[in-house]
Amino acid sequence: MPEVSELSWRVRLPHTTAAVPIARALVRTALTAIEGPEQAAADSDTAELLTAELVANAVEHTPGDEPIELVVELLPTPGGCQIEVHDGGPAAPGDLICPDPAVPVDPWQEHGRGLLLIRALSSDCGHRPTAHGKAVWFTLPAVPTQRRPSD
Repeated sequence: MPEVSELSWRVRLPHTTAAVPIARALVRTALTAIEGPEQAAADSDTAELLTAELVANAVEHTPGDEPIELVVELLPTPGGCQIEVHDGGPAAPGDLICPDPAVPVDPWQEHGRGLLLIRALSSDCGHRPTAHGKAVWFTLPAVPTQRRPSD
């Protein structure tokens, strides 16, 4: 059962690949539940994509079967959201800073695109140590809701 407040959601996910679609659905639900009448909390499609990348990385790159924790938080003015994925691995994720534009990306590379997506599509991202491992996070800005034309 997720821990829910007016401005945040916190839920533990299984340390399996089944956590990825669960996390996507939870993020969409959380952002729908916490958006206001004048603006959406954030672009939920982008939030789902980036969350799926973080959860998949946590499952693939951390040992053990300890649950992964997903935190979705609505940010104060000017709005937006921050999404964190907590796992038990103490090692920092790959490079969350912008890559060197002079170094070409290998189009045949099977891994490594998730963090590139997070860097490219979020307004900010990073990681921090926690008491039980680390948290990897990203933020997205609020987006204005589209008004329906008057009849």
